[in-house]
Amino acid sequence: MDDKMIICRCEEVSLKDIKDTACKYEQSAREIKLRTRAGMGYCGGRTCRPAVDAVLEEITGETPDDNIPLKVQPPVRPVSLTKLKEGVDYEE
Repeated sequence: MDDKMIICRCEEVSLKDIKDTACKYEQSAREIKLRTRAGMGYCGGRTCRPAVDAVLEEITGETPDDNIPLKVQPPVRPVSLTKLKEGVDYEE
C-alpha cells in the first residue's frame, strides 16, 4: 500500500501517519486511534472505520473488537432553524 493513502478523510489521516504513530509510541490500536484521530471526524468513523481497523490489525496484531471499542457516533446534533434564529440579535 502507498503510505500517502488517506485512511480517514475527515481527519486527513494517512497510512504513514498511523504507521509512524504505531512505531513511535508502540501502543494499543485504540490509543493509536486516539493519537491520530483516525475515525473521529465528522462521519464518526462510518466511512473509514473498517479501513482503520484493518490497518491497525495489520500493524498491532489486535483484532477490531478491542476491550474498549470506540463508538461510531457523529459529534453533531440537528438544530432547527427556528432555534438558531432565537439566538440571533439583529435589527429587522
